[in-house]
Amino acid sequence: MMKAVIILGSAIMLLNIILYIRFAGRFRKQWGWSSSVGSLYFPILLLILFFLGYLFVGFVGNPDFVVAGILFGGSLFVLAVLRLLQKLSERVHKTEQLRIDLKVAEQASAAKSTFLSNMSHDIRTPLNAIIGFARLGQDEKTTEAQAREYLEKIGVSGQQLLELINDILEMSRIESGKLTLTEDAEDIAEIVENTHVTFDEQMRDKQIRFTVDTSGVRNRHVVCDRTHINRILFNLISNAYKFTPEGGEVKVSLTETSDCSYELKVRDDGIGMTEEFAEHVFDSFERERSSTVSGIQGTGLGMAITKNLVDLMDGTIDVATELNKGTEFTIRLDLAAAEAVSAVEDHHTAEPEGGCGCAAGKRILLAEDMEVNRQIAVLVLESMGFCIETAENGKEVVDMLSAAGNDYYDAVLMDIQMPIMDGYEAAKAIRAMDDPKKASVPIIAVTANAFAEDRQRALEAGMNGHTAKPLDPADLKKELAKVLQK
Repeated sequence: MMKAVIILGSAIMLLNIILYIRFAGRFRKQWGWSSSVGSLYFPILLLILFFLGYLFVGFVGNPDFVVAGILFGGSLFVLAVLRLLQKLSERVHKTEQLRIDLKVAEQASAAKSTFLSNMSHDIRTPLNAIIGFARLGQDEKTTEAQAREYLEKIGVSGQQLLELINDILEMSRIESGKLTLTEDAEDIAEIVENTHVTFDEQMRDKQIRFTVDTSGVRNRHVVCDRTHINRILFNLISNAYKFTPEGGEVKVSLTETSDCSYELKVRDDGIGMTEEFAEHVFDSFERERSSTVSGIQGTGLGMAITKNLVDLMDGTIDVATELNKGTEFTIRLDLAAAEAVSAVEDHHTAEPEGGCGCAAGKRILLAEDMEVNRQIAVLVLESMGFCIETAENGKEVVDMLSAAGNDYYDAVLMDIQMPIMDGYEAAKAIRAMDDPKKASVPIIAVTANAFAEDRQRALEAGMNGHTAKPLDPADLKKELAKVLQK
């Protein structure tokens, strides 16, 4: 009988040792307390000695019922204490996890509050100008010259609001992981050189010396994402322009440090940044607060977007700055060489003869379900010299095109989100028409769906081009010129 008690107690103690080893392993893993390893080893040593004592008393000594009972009771006691420790550890771990989750939630709430505060300010600022100048323009005492000035300021404020919305949407896509690279064979030097054309006029208006140098490039043709590189350049040069006073200087340079490894620098001699702010310049919604900076428009998202785009390209970006001396951003990218120069497309569409970008008498079928958008588009297109007919949904477009004679419509401008039949469905229905001439009519998407995947989806639906809302007459003219010249 005593032997049986000793054997059972030994088995329980062996189970205690195994359970404790597992408990200690989970404890270290969950809490990461490497410094507690020594203190965790001490109990296991006692348990092993207790187990050895069992074996000695049971098989070598001469135990009686009292000794056997004490050993057996000790085993059960250790088992109960071990289970209690496990329960306490799990409860403490859950409490700690709840504390961490609460801290994360509080940080998210604070970030959301900061976001809403920034958005309230940055959205209301241009809206205040738009609404205010619109009201002033309606005043009977407003002169024609004043009305023109008000309209100009409304346009500028509207553009600021559009840039803010674009930045917010771009940042949202980045954070959700939906942003991807669309790479093609490109002339990297030409991309950088084009910034001179983009910014030259406004730099001259502010009397800023603006230079673009690509002389250090040997291999011009590489595989890259032109759109994202353009966005990076736009953000960096726009910042340099904003924070450089009149008479200053902005330099852009592209150098090939080794085969297809490039170093892009944007340098200005503007107001610079403090060391404290430079550490957070790539954080979302960060703008330095000073009397000099506070009057300069900006969303605080440009540098965060730039950093994420560079990271997406597996590149690096660094900033060197000194207060009142200037700032220099340096981007390093490793790109693959293009297989053939002929693969690089000419991204400059020649402006055809005629003020509207095509021959007079061209007839456009415009699909737009919103009346105000339809009115604006009609006025813009008529000012270019086009004849316009309109439809309010995709089904009307298909029906009107089916009923018309061959070559009656020269192009279709297709909204995407419309009732009854959307733009994608309408485009597919047109491409499926039996009449080859009607099925091949040029279709351009005119839509607020302005991301790269939206452009790709429009092309997959059979459309020939894409222009985003709000309607940009210059971009619309360029898209129409492409399809009407073919």
